[in-house]
Amino acid sequence: MAPNAIDQTRRMLSLVTYLRDRPGARIDDVARAFGITSDELISDLDVLPMCGTSFRGGDLLEIDTDGERIWWRNADALGSDTAQPLRLASDEATALLVAARAVATLPGLRESDRDALRRATAKLEEAAGESAGASSRLSVTFESEGGVFADMDRAIAEQRRLWLRYYSPARDELTEREVDPIRLFAVGHTYLEGWCRLSEARRTFRLDRVAAIRLLEEPADPPAVELRDLSEGLVQPSADDPEVVVEVGPGGRWVAEYYPYDSAEELPDGGLRVTLRTPDPASLRRLALRLGRDGRIVAPRELADSAREAARTALAAYGE
Repeated sequence: MAPNAIDQTRRMLSLVTYLRDRPGARIDDVARAFGITSDELISDLDVLPMCGTSFRGGDLLEIDTDGERIWWRNADALGSDTAQPLRLASDEATALLVAARAVATLPGLRESDRDALRRATAKLEEAAGESAGASSRLSVTFESEGGVFADMDRAIAEQRRLWLRYYSPARDELTEREVDPIRLFAVGHTYLEGWCRLSEARRTFRLDRVAAIRLLEEPADPPAVELRDLSEGLVQPSADDPEVVVEVGPGGRWVAEYYPYDSAEELPDGGLRVTLRTPDPASLRRLALRLGRDGRIVAPRELADSAREAARTALAAYGE
């Protein structure tokens, strides 16, 4: 099954035990043992030092690496024989109770997980005593993206197909499609990677662009695909993708910082002539509109003409 956010959490918990028993473990060996890339492991290691036995610091995991090996500096201090018993302050108990009650209301949460969360919340309330009273006067409402995430996570866990109504910014339209989910991941935003039955190809869907979602009874059956290494970002153009040439003035040089490109040639006015590749050249029309006077698409000709027409249409609508 493809990894998701829950899988990553479980992996990181296992990683703590693994590293405790193997001081100075080699990064390549650890990554191979967990079936992940070295970059994914480094990403986990960046998070672990923020974890500990309380919210107040002073007992956080001191895990570091020199790029080849990993050391857990205070493993003994946080071991079961020497660690202090966990005691929650009033504000910590309140925060946990409010969060637990909020998560229990998420749509798409498996009933077994919901029941387990309710039992844990009841035990926490009993242990918190008077502190539990303050939490009952607070509530949290999740944005719709939280419900979308829960439904997608459930679909991955239960290997079920999804129906989506999805906004495509490149075409500025809503489309309906069925998707066999593969994994959830975050690169700036949170995305679902899945096999789209509409396009019969692997696609990524940004969660905040999902207008509606429904779990289907039909089992998910995505073709076997090699998971991409996303350490270099979500957009990784292929040498086979169409080439686009954009010229920008000094105010548009940021394009070279945000878009992977093949070449960037300095222009006499302080601008750049940027050559890049994209599987969907039409999506760059929005870039041209955003640049305004600071840039223009030079090639291919049909894309340049399309961008100019889009600008004229936008100006006409503004005038009206």
